[in-house]
Amino acid sequence: MPEGPIAHGELAALTRRFEEVAEKTDREFGIIKSDLTAVRLQVGNLDQKVDRLESRLDELGQKMDRNQAQIVELLTRLVGQDPNAG
Repeated sequence: MPEGPIAHGELAALTRRFEEVAEKTDREFGIIKSDLTAVRLQVGNLDQKVDRLESRLDELGQKMDRNQAQIVELLTRLVGQDPNAG
């Protein structure tokens, strides 16, 4: 059965529509890929910040331990002494 001019027109319209959708999909995929890259960079930066924060918290904990030890030592020295002695 020979194809009529309408079939060729419909095929051309479908082809154009497919190409338009493919272009739009490619653009949207590019945008999503770009956004994912930005998110990955932010997560990487966040990981570094968390690592630095953990390090600072460890340092702070050690400093608190030293200060508590000094307080205990000073209080131990004061036990049994006259509070009015200077």
